[in-house]
Amino acid sequence: MWSCGLLNGTTQDEEQLCQDLRLGLWVLSLLYLVAGVPVGLGYNILLVLVNLSSKSSMTMPDVYFVNMAVAGLVLSALAPVHLLGPPHTRWALWSLSSEAHVTLLILFNVASLVTMYSTALLSLDYYIERALPRTYMASVYNTRHVCGFVWGGALLTSFSSLLFYICSHVSSRVAECAKMQNTEAADAILVLIGYVVPGLAVLYALALISRIRKEDTPLDQDMGRLDPWVHRLLVATVCTQFGLWTPHYLSLLGHTVLVSRGKPIDGHYLGILYFAKDLSKFLAFSSSSVTPLLYRHINRNFPSKLRRLIKKMNCGLQHCSPDPSGVQPVMAEA
Repeated sequence: MWSCGLLNGTTQDEEQLCQDLRLGLWVLSLLYLVAGVPVGLGYNILLVLVNLSSKSSMTMPDVYFVNMAVAGLVLSALAPVHLLGPPHTRWALWSLSSEAHVTLLILFNVASLVTMYSTALLSLDYYIERALPRTYMASVYNTRHVCGFVWGGALLTSFSSLLFYICSHVSSRVAECAKMQNTEAADAILVLIGYVVPGLAVLYALALISRIRKEDTPLDQDMGRLDPWVHRLLVATVCTQFGLWTPHYLSLLGHTVLVSRGKPIDGHYLGILYFAKDLSKFLAFSSSSVTPLLYRHINRNFPSKLRRLIKKMNCGLQHCSPDPSGVQPVMAEA
């Protein structure tokens, strides 16, 4: 993915600088594939196994983080192909057919949409849980069904990329595809639905949460509310996800705006755009490794759940006595 083509309007010095920058990104991507991808795969798998093995003690945030962990596994599996194999560059270690490239793009878009909407819904449900702790509107049962709709919605939204690809091949025979000759419209849809909408939802939820935290009400003493560390985990997750995914969506928006102008893009700006898109995609993939690490270090219940999972694995086929620690603890708000 990290290469420079011969761009019109670029000088020899600019071409050499582009080559040096992309070589550095190529080395950085190799380091990430060697260290970051195994860490992401390991911690995401561990996050899923630990929570699924202790379903009775899962909370609403746990369900959303399991959802993000599954999306992270998809991103980790796609990272080697995306970072080292797109067909438009001479640095690529392998080439892909157009059909395979579109399939990988759709999977990437699905994972990104699931990640962003899980973060947004986690923020909204956290506010509901803080404001109305015993209404069970943000219960584990409801959250599981919501996550199912998130995956379905992500698949439907990413279908637009497949539709544009099909129309680019049959546009000469189907008149309805005549207006769908490029992928910029699909990118604009992804920016609107995949970034603007969840971004506004997160901002709204954080504003409501900050208002609640400033108020001193009798509900603050409710023993059924979430632990204080959940708020720190929420803020860290929101900052991480939007910090790492914002460059990707901004690059899509920038490319869409430049193409919509209908003017040829200068070679200098085209090189900058390609570099920005490659760098932003690298940052997006890194989110699959950072998020489970945040969950591991901020979630205070994770070590006890991990110990119970290890105990179950050590028991094997032997009968183990019930573990009283497996009962869901009563969480109090500090």
